[in-house]
Amino acid sequence: MLEYRYKGCVPDTQKQILNMTINGSGIRDTCRVLNISKGKVISTIAKQEDQLVSVNPNIRQLLSEGGDMAASILPACEEAELDEQWSFVGRKSQQRWLWYAVDHRTNTVLAYVFSRRKDEIFRKLKALLKPSGIQKFYTDDWGAYERNLDENKHEIGKRNTQR
Repeated sequence: MLEYRYKGCVPDTQKQILNMTINGSGIRDTCRVLNISKGKVISTIAKQEDQLVSVNPNIRQLLSEGGDMAASILPACEEAELDEQWSFVGRKSQQRWLWYAVDHRTNTVLAYVFSRRKDEIFRKLKALLKPSGIQKFYTDDWGAYERNLDENKHEIGKRNTQR
């Protein structure tokens, strides 16, 4: 087919959906920007979930090499912003959450986890971030952050979480 009537069928659209998801765009945001349906975005993410990488490629390479992660991780990543966003699959009772961390200075996605909104899932994200040696976390006021982050390394508020 030379011209598609629906943009969701264009081959490059799937790549754009995945790129936007990895970079922290929400499902509704992706729909609005690409002018496609929520169903298309959700089905594309669901089909590609096993291929999505949950860690920044630079960190993943260091983890696979087995080197000294604390010394060899990106030195510029001293502060990170943590947040979560949600959508639902089928009905609102089937919520799915995208937890993510971005480098505060460069806005680079460091790691993410796609699951439910529970403390244990946040702890998985925290474990992915451990090798980077982050000294300061900026978050909103959700309790999981307060319960699972050291109070000396944690700052709550909107001032530093507007990415």
